[in-house]
Amino acid sequence: MIEEHIGRRRLLKMFGLSAGASTAAVLAADPVLAATLGYDETRGVTPETYRPPTGLARASTGKATALSWIGANQKTLTGVSDRIWRHAELSLREWNSSRALADLLRANGFDIRWGSAGFPAAFVATAGSGGPVLGFNAEYDALPGLSQKAGVARHDPLVYNYDAYGPMHGPGHGDGHNLLGVGGVAAAIATARAVQKHGLKATVKLFGSTGEEHLVGKAYAVKAGVYDGLDAFLDWHPFNATVPFWNTTSALISATFTFLGASGHGGTPLGNRSGLDGALLMATMSEFLREKNVAPSGRLHYAIINGGGAPNVTPDMCSIWFYVREGSPERARVLYDKVVECARAAAQASQTRLMHRFHAGTWNLLASKSGAELLYDNMRQIGAPVFSEADQALARGIQRALGKPEVGMPTELVPLTAPAAGYTGGLSTDTADVSWQAPTAVLLTAAFPPGLPNHNWGFTSTAATPIGHQALLAAARYLAASAIDLIEQPALLEAMKQEFEQRKAGVRWASMIPDDLQPPLYEPPADFLAATGQKWPPAGVTWPAPPVVSEEQLGTTGPAMPPVT
Repeated sequence: MIEEHIGRRRLLKMFGLSAGASTAAVLAADPVLAATLGYDETRGVTPETYRPPTGLARASTGKATALSWIGANQKTLTGVSDRIWRHAELSLREWNSSRALADLLRANGFDIRWGSAGFPAAFVATAGSGGPVLGFNAEYDALPGLSQKAGVARHDPLVYNYDAYGPMHGPGHGDGHNLLGVGGVAAAIATARAVQKHGLKATVKLFGSTGEEHLVGKAYAVKAGVYDGLDAFLDWHPFNATVPFWNTTSALISATFTFLGASGHGGTPLGNRSGLDGALLMATMSEFLREKNVAPSGRLHYAIINGGGAPNVTPDMCSIWFYVREGSPERARVLYDKVVECARAAAQASQTRLMHRFHAGTWNLLASKSGAELLYDNMRQIGAPVFSEADQALARGIQRALGKPEVGMPTELVPLTAPAAGYTGGLSTDTADVSWQAPTAVLLTAAFPPGLPNHNWGFTSTAATPIGHQALLAAARYLAASAIDLIEQPALLEAMKQEFEQRKAGVRWASMIPDDLQPPLYEPPADFLAATGQKWPPAGVTWPAPPVVSEEQLGTTGPAMPPVT
């Protein structure tokens, strides 16, 4: 997420422009990139010259109340986080995790409305009235295969699913969403407590978002208008450093390609039509796109979902799930269309029938310079997360196990700097779609050791230890303190709004999700529906979803051969 500065010549080449092209030519090539990459440069803000302002964050009784509430409720907050870590529920099935957060919010005076955009595990919690409407974010989904015992510095899955032919690890919070969700909830409650106690005018909303790892929940919710009416949105994510996030992210498209054939015996394969062949051919062809069709800012990666149960059964159905990422929605669509052509060619070559399903798409993040500066000023005043020697020993042990320098956890904030002039690709978030609806301030807080990536067992290990706890508590303090400043200093909020309008001038946001597309859904347990007051299926949803069945005929085995005499 933290990029190095790259030269203008390389930047221009990335976008197909000559070294003599002007900045205006770069920006005209893609207005969305102009809003994200180009805005600061046109105002003379560069990594070399930028210095963050001071004096934005101010001490107040409201801020003291918010920070005091977080301090007094540390045990409750970290306990809920650890409980969600143990649930380790996969995307769109976070039945227990979402209820844990909603219960905490309800106990602290929030009104809960379930089923945002038709997703049963999504909700909106509201407290206060009038004044600016400030939004906070909560996510709570885990990742497949990342189970790991907490506080253990070697790979040691908590859940190991034995199979003699294909052992698997259970899910785990290798992206720290147990921390993210509780940190956002804590900031929302602390802000609401200050609003109530000191008679401030503000409306606080916490958006419980399902399926972030699938880039689904917010993308559909924004399209449905769930995030309308916000004056500002404050978000954070666990990371291996502590710094406000002012950069952009990748736009992303998620889709599956299912190849349908005809099954048969693997020992007599003539005439069988293999869905697995179709998926493997598509994967192979997509790899050949990388040299001449994928810019440095582009990414495509995939997973085969159902590749067959045994070698002696030719699978008549196989799905391959693709993520396609680029620096803007239009660039993502161009790359995605090429992937679709690979799928069509693979179906033709494997003599299978292709079923193609678009699942979700999200824009790249429209970050806020003024929001990042306010966050950073509060972060400097509050200080970096504090880690004990036991925390440092665990961090060094994980770094050693993964072959990284044994530097331990960071003890200082990373200075706020201007983003680099070019974007060379990276992570995505469905918060991006929210960021085009309201000014959005984002920060990162150290929750796992430097040198490690997200989505690794090492992060699962620290996400239920004091390392993760310090991260969520620090993030809650940073967000709540900044929210109080936005309420008590209207000029700060107005500056965020003005920058927001200037950045997106000339860009019309439109959801990447086609109209009338039924979102990916799982049916909740009956007790979850009863506890949350929901009915199944949601309005406008066809359930059960139409089954996918291969009805393909077996292929030819070639001309009949004369008997051998």
